[in-house]
Amino acid sequence: MRVRELFDLDGQVALITGGSRGLGLQMAQALGEMGCRVVITARKADELAQASSQLRELGVDATTIVSDLQNPAAVAPLVDATLAARGQIDILVNNAGATWGAPAEDYPDEAWHKVMNLNVNAPFFLAREVGKRSMIARRHGKIINVASIAGLKGSLGPMQTIAYNTSKAAAINFTRALAAEWGKYDINVNAICPGFFPSKMTAGLLDKLGQTVVEQTPLHRLGDDDDLKGAVVFLASRASRHVTGQYLAVDGGASVV
Repeated sequence: MRVRELFDLDGQVALITGGSRGLGLQMAQALGEMGCRVVITARKADELAQASSQLRELGVDATTIVSDLQNPAAVAPLVDATLAARGQIDILVNNAGATWGAPAEDYPDEAWHKVMNLNVNAPFFLAREVGKRSMIARRHGKIINVASIAGLKGSLGPMQTIAYNTSKAAAINFTRALAAEWGKYDINVNAICPGFFPSKMTAGLLDKLGQTVVEQTPLHRLGDDDDLKGAVVFLASRASRHVTGQYLAVDGGASVV
């Protein structure tokens, strides 16, 4: 097989959570440009509409579904709607996430549960549902969990985000555990660990510490709008068919210092 063919995703269906903006939209664009029929989901209809318009301007075949994955009851209807629209799910990108900053001794119960519900529970429930209904019987599937370099360290400088760091470490081991179980079904499960990218989630921190983050990153830059595209296409395509249970840090080297 020619190398270009290994990365071709023509006709594949990709479901991307948190796909209306930021890293989710970046990955939806990349998968769409490589031939995927993409389904993006998020809580806000207006943001989904804007993202869909942006994707269609690029020639991407995009469908939107409003869904709040903080609520476990939203998982099955999301899969129902995706299968009704597209017939199958070949690629699942668990990207939706939340964070909350507070000292550990004062961390609110509400904040802990919010972060864990979206960052840990939702990816598992969604992977379980997609696996049972579209991947296992077909012996075909790629699951990509968006973790973070925050899951590789106890802390990232002055960030007081114990739930976020804990949840992203859980996402990495969830990736390993599911890969070990579902390899027999020819399902690949891998994770991407982004470093600092400008986004709504990181805006406040980068306003205060952006220059320090850049100085402490070996490549001396933040991630930009193109930096996750190659990683997600690799992990979604046949090029990674012998890769499972792994994480790929896309962080300018921040996790190695």
